[in-house]
Amino acid sequence: MLREQFSEALKQAMRDKNVLAVSTVRLILARLKERDIEARPKGNADGIADPDIQSMMQGMIKQRRESIELYERGNRPELAEKERGEIAIIERFLPKAMSDAETEAAIKETIAATGAASIKDMGKVMAALREKYAGQLDPAKASQAVKKLLE
Repeated sequence: MLREQFSEALKQAMRDKNVLAVSTVRLILARLKERDIEARPKGNADGIADPDIQSMMQGMIKQRRESIELYERGNRPELAEKERGEIAIIERFLPKAMSDAETEAAIKETIAATGAASIKDMGKVMAALREKYAGQLDPAKASQAVKKLLE
């Protein structure tokens, strides 16, 4: 489903002559092709699944946020703004992010479902959250919340 959205978005961006959107969608497609090739030896000839694609795009957003921080420290606001534009384009393909209250509720539900009792079970909880809520919650924030709830 996401693959079709990327193709349509690329075509539309080309029609609209939106240079930033064209380059960003092409970056997504290039990274996706890399990940598909990496998955082949593992017996996955069809490419990675949508949750993995969403996770990949979360990683791309994280990279851009780090770049924004560096560009702002280096007094390069024009490059930071370009990165913000790329983030906005990538986020169009992700599900709506969960609010803090929704995130906490999802974490509590997942902790109960996995039977996690201590910080030792954090990996199990995080894996379940990644699987069920891929692209909807920020893994770093979720990790902190899980740690706080399991202590």
